[in-house]
Amino acid sequence: MKKLALTASLAAVLGLSAAACATAQEAGNPQDAFLARLNALCGQTFEGRVVTDDPADADFRSNRLVMQVRDCAADEVGIPFAVGEDRSRRWIITRTEQGLRLKHDHRDEQGVIHGYHMYGGDTANEGTAGRQEFPVDQESIAQFIAGDAQVSTTNVWAVEVHPDNIFAYELRRPEGRFLRVEFDLTQPVTD
Repeated sequence: MKKLALTASLAAVLGLSAAACATAQEAGNPQDAFLARLNALCGQTFEGRVVTDDPADADFRSNRLVMQVRDCAADEVGIPFAVGEDRSRRWIITRTEQGLRLKHDHRDEQGVIHGYHMYGGDTANEGTAGRQEFPVDQESIAQFIAGDAQVSTTNVWAVEVHPDNIFAYELRRPEGRFLRVEFDLTQPVTD
């Protein structure tokens, strides 16, 4: 019994030491740590699923969702996102002078812009190493109004990166719209 208690105590101490090391490594700017977490996933592909229940997301829910972290640099990461056979979506997270920016790049298979394009927003605060939020920017608001999509003028997107656990993408609106897709970082896929 004494050996079991000693083993449990040692495991707890080692766990705390590992957590302290991870925290110390990310003690600087949370946005730099966030980009570093994204870059650590570079070249990997992950499958995800919708974890919210909004009826507007039925198409996403009924298709295979796959993201690939690629086009990685210290100040920008490109993440193609496929919904079934539709590979027209790509998230781009970029370092700016003020913080981070998320843009949605939508193109068809020939690279032609399709639908709303390069919409998104900039962080309003430093966020955390694990989560960044991107309220819709003025350029995107103008694009949504011009396209008669006023409902999107209040969008707030969020991206989370929790190493060895999940990557999450969210869309929220004040009136209650909520989409969250979680990707399992413990199981990279090869196809």
